[in-house]
Amino acid sequence: MIEIDGSYGEGGGQLVRTAAALAAITGAAVTITGIRARRANPGLAAQHLTAVKAVATLCDAEIDGLALKSQRLAFRPRRLRGGEFQFDVGTAGSITLVLQALLPAMIRSGERVRARIIGGTDVRAAPPLDYFEHVLLALLGRMGVRVRSELLRRGYYPRGGGEVAVAVEPGSLHALQLDAAGKLKTLRGNAHVANLPAHIVERMRSAAIAPLRTFGISEPIIETRVLGNEAAYGHGGAIVLWAETEHTVLGAGRVAQRGVRAEQLGMEAGGELAADIGAGVTLDVHASDQLLVYLALAGGESRFTTRVLSSHARTTMWLIERFLPVHFETAIRGDAVSVAVRGVQERRTDLASQG
Repeated sequence: MIEIDGSYGEGGGQLVRTAAALAAITGAAVTITGIRARRANPGLAAQHLTAVKAVATLCDAEIDGLALKSQRLAFRPRRLRGGEFQFDVGTAGSITLVLQALLPAMIRSGERVRARIIGGTDVRAAPPLDYFEHVLLALLGRMGVRVRSELLRRGYYPRGGGEVAVAVEPGSLHALQLDAAGKLKTLRGNAHVANLPAHIVERMRSAAIAPLRTFGISEPIIETRVLGNEAAYGHGGAIVLWAETEHTVLGAGRVAQRGVRAEQLGMEAGGELAADIGAGVTLDVHASDQLLVYLALAGGESRFTTRVLSSHARTTMWLIERFLPVHFETAIRGDAVSVAVRGVQERRTDLASQG
C-alpha cells in the first residue's frame, strides 16, 4: 500500500486524479490522506468522485472513502480492461479533468476503450475541450497513441450537460524528444460562445490576434462559432489557440467568465501563446504538466523545455516517482526550464513490484 499525503505541494484534486490513474496502471494499492486539506472547501468534490469512479470501473477497484468532502481515500485496483463506459459528473465539473485521470488508464489497458462523459466542456480552472483536442491529443499522437475525441454537446457552469465521447485504440507510448520547437508551420484557433451575443466571440478573436502581431507572427486563422441550444447546454464560451511547429504543438486558452471582458480573455490567450513562441520552448505550461504521466510511461528518454514549471507539475513529478521507477531531471536553461525523464514500459505487474 502506497501512502500519499494529499496536501503535499499543490495539494489539489490533480493529485487525487493522478494517484488513481497510477494505481490502476501499476496495480499498486494507494491510500491518500489530507485530500485538498488547504482548500476553502476541503475533501472530494463531485468531479473528483467521478474521476476516481471512472478509473475504478476500468480496473474493477475496491474503494474506501469515496464520498463528497471525504479527505481520506483507499484505492485497491485489479486488472485494467477495455469496453464501453459512460460517466456523468452530475454537475458542471470538468470533463477534461475527469479525462486527466481516465485517459492514461485507457491507454495502458491494452484494449479498445470507449468512454462517454457528461459534465462541463469549458469551465474555469480546467483545460477547455478544444485545448484537450488540438494540443494534448496532438502531442499524444506524436507519441504513437491513437485517441479520437468527439464533441457531442458543450456544457458550462453551473449546469454542465456537455457530452464528449473518447475512444482509445491499443498501442504503445513512444518517447518525446523535444529539444527545439522548429519552424512555425500553422497558427490556428477556435473561439465560440453559446446562447450569447455574437459580438462577444468576435471581440475575443480580435483581441487574441493583437499580441501575436506584436511578436511578428502572421495573423492566425481563428474560427468563430455562435452556438444555440442544440449544440450547447447553457450559456458560456471559450477561446483556444494553438501553434503547430516542425516538432511540437503549443497552446493557450481562456474560458468565458461573468464579469470578465471578452477583450481580456482574448488578449491573455494570445499573449500567452505569443510568449511561448517567442521563447522558443517546446511545451506550454499546461502541456508540461499534463504530459508528465505519459512521458513517464513511454519507452526511452523524453525531453522538453517550458517557460515555467508550475506547482502542479512539480507535485505531479513527486507523485509519479512514488509509483514508478523513474526520476525527473530539471534544469534552468536561460529563461526556460528543461525537463528530462527516462520512462518505463514494463508490464503492469512489474511496475507494481517496483512501486
